[in-house]
Amino acid sequence: MLLELAIGDAYGAGFEYAKPDFVRHGNDLSCYRQHPRHRIKPGCYTDDTQMSLAVAEMILSGDEWTPLNLASRFVECFKRDPREGYASRFYDFLCSVGDGQEFLDRIQPHSDKSGAAMRAVPIGVCLTIPEVVRKATVQARLTHDSVDRVNAAAAAALMSHYFLHELGPRSELGEFLMKHVDGQWNAPWHGEVGPKGWMSVRAAVTAVQENDSLSAILKPAVAFTGDVDTVTTIALGAASCSQEIANDLPQALIGGLERGDFGREYLIMLDKGLVGGR
Repeated sequence: MLLELAIGDAYGAGFEYAKPDFVRHGNDLSCYRQHPRHRIKPGCYTDDTQMSLAVAEMILSGDEWTPLNLASRFVECFKRDPREGYASRFYDFLCSVGDGQEFLDRIQPHSDKSGAAMRAVPIGVCLTIPEVVRKATVQARLTHDSVDRVNAAAAAALMSHYFLHELGPRSELGEFLMKHVDGQWNAPWHGEVGPKGWMSVRAAVTAVQENDSLSAILKPAVAFTGDVDTVTTIALGAASCSQEIANDLPQALIGGLERGDFGREYLIMLDKGLVGGR
């Protein structure tokens, strides 16, 4: 889950809000691309993965699922490995806070972007749908406290839950989400993906339902253009949990993913704790 999620994030980061011609010519899965404007190095993941790691570590710790414990994980993961990819104001905020309590004291939880959804996929390992929704809601409200943003986070978490617990075929994912979370999750997405979480989740659902391998999901997810690193993070993280979807990511992307202290080997280690041998 986390390895594929990070590959999707790192690959999509090279195309986030890039011009359609750049996406069309570079989106061939042969390698990670240098974004034409951003300084993130090819093969490096962004805030989507780093915050997902914080959520995964929280799950594996067994700590009580409280706003303070979650905020502490967000701060800890950022401080140990500061990296680009965050929205500039949130990056500056994380630089300025010392711990989880200061995070809670100072955060203005009104972002209308996709952050709550992009980090929610690991929550799908929880055993029941109510637990997934509750935990996705708690983490979302720390930074994105509105109904549509909370729903997007819950839908992203339920995507991986659906596949991990084999609740139905790939083709019925959107219908499943609509039964449990308000939103038009089964409506096919077309065109550029905007910055709101529900947009990325709907685009991810479309890419997953229409394709039967991770490579086949990744390429059209990027081809949407717009906030595609969030789409690819959610789509690959969830789809990697499906027995119906082939894990055929190119070796160039697997081997080219960053290998630092919190890179590929660390992701694989956490994956073993989260989902074992699935």
